[in-house]
Amino acid sequence: MLKPVTDFPIDPQDIEGIVTEDDMPVDNLFSEKQQRLLTEPLYSTWSGPGEGRPFLAAANLGVFAETRLPAIVPDMFISLDVHIPEDMWAKLHRSYFIQKYRKPPDLVVEIVSNKEGGENAEKRQKYAWMRVPYYVIHDPELQIMPTALTAFRLVGVWYMEMDRAWFPELKLGLRLWEGEFEDQTVCWLRWTDAEGGLIPTGKEAARSERTRAEQERARATLADQRAESAQSLALRERQRAEEATLRAERLADLLRQAGIEP
Repeated sequence: MLKPVTDFPIDPQDIEGIVTEDDMPVDNLFSEKQQRLLTEPLYSTWSGPGEGRPFLAAANLGVFAETRLPAIVPDMFISLDVHIPEDMWAKLHRSYFIQKYRKPPDLVVEIVSNKEGGENAEKRQKYAWMRVPYYVIHDPELQIMPTALTAFRLVGVWYMEMDRAWFPELKLGLRLWEGEFEDQTVCWLRWTDAEGGLIPTGKEAARSERTRAEQERARATLADQRAESAQSLALRERQRAEEATLRAERLADLLRQAGIEP
């Protein structure tokens, strides 16, 4: 089992002048919802990468390769075997410092909202330099990519496109999904398990549980109804048997009265 990273070898004075957040809003409404759809299920229903292995999934959070360099802000990333510090307000803990966690994120997702973001150029180069193992570009409107979902794996010093968006070290995959999320029905990017099944949101899991409970109640009610029907049938059969016995006894009496031994 991998030991979670907890040692933070950074002198707080080294980051005194660093801007960790600039209060800039997210690009657009779709990106904001898509970012949450990529983070919330991981904390709500995902079983995780393995027992005893914590992780950090975050959206729109600055990642610092070095304290002397500006941050790059992925739309979403996940990093395995790291603990979120208890004091999240401390400046040392407000961003993802690779030097602090001693590893880059394991996977980064960028959502294309215009042609100026450099997702397939400058950002791709930066993530490769940072040694991020997996890089995913989600281009819903095909503004810079030929497909809406493109996944890359770091090979050597550069990214190679993957045939399938499956990340074995994370035990997660990604696929496009047409459906409803927060009253909006569009094509979303969703996490999947090894069989391609969706990692459900908390709301989806609760709805499935309610449906399962209702089905169990319906089956129990049907079983009760069948049991009652069986009991009613058995009672009717006993009544018919008793009536038949009484008819047979009356007939025997009549025969005896007529001098005939039944």
